[in-house]
Amino acid sequence: MIDKKFIGHEFEPFTTTIEKGRLKFFAKAIGETNPIYFNEEAAKAAGHKSVLAPPTFPFTLSLESEDPFPVVTALKLEIGRILHGSQEFEYFAPIYAGDEITVSSKIVDIFDKKGGALEFVALQYSFTNQDGELVATSTNTLVYRNG
Repeated sequence: MIDKKFIGHEFEPFTTTIEKGRLKFFAKAIGETNPIYFNEEAAKAAGHKSVLAPPTFPFTLSLESEDPFPVVTALKLEIGRILHGSQEFEYFAPIYAGDEITVSSKIVDIFDKKGGALEFVALQYSFTNQDGELVATSTNTLVYRNG
């Protein structure tokens, strides 16, 4: 069983630069056709300062630390037993190409179902820009299969 003493555990925050090419690639990968997500002129014409990050893009930022899966390391989980259970986002301000985003994360809950056959780890992420403005939060729930 995953030790519940890890509830509240905070991982080392890190900062990453949002590159225009990555935003364009992500927009293409998700089938986004609105040019504000890949064309600088279209983004500026729509009132944005640069190319805008598409919805769900912050998830990719959580994978950019030195250890892209710190929860696996901290909890000593076998990666082959992990499933992505759910992902929720809340947005407060746009993320743009050129922004410096600091990613902070912590374990907010650990619980089990089916008599411990399935364990769940809820992680909360905060994304803050170079101006100290919270631009988004995300909650990611992982499912760990025992047995």
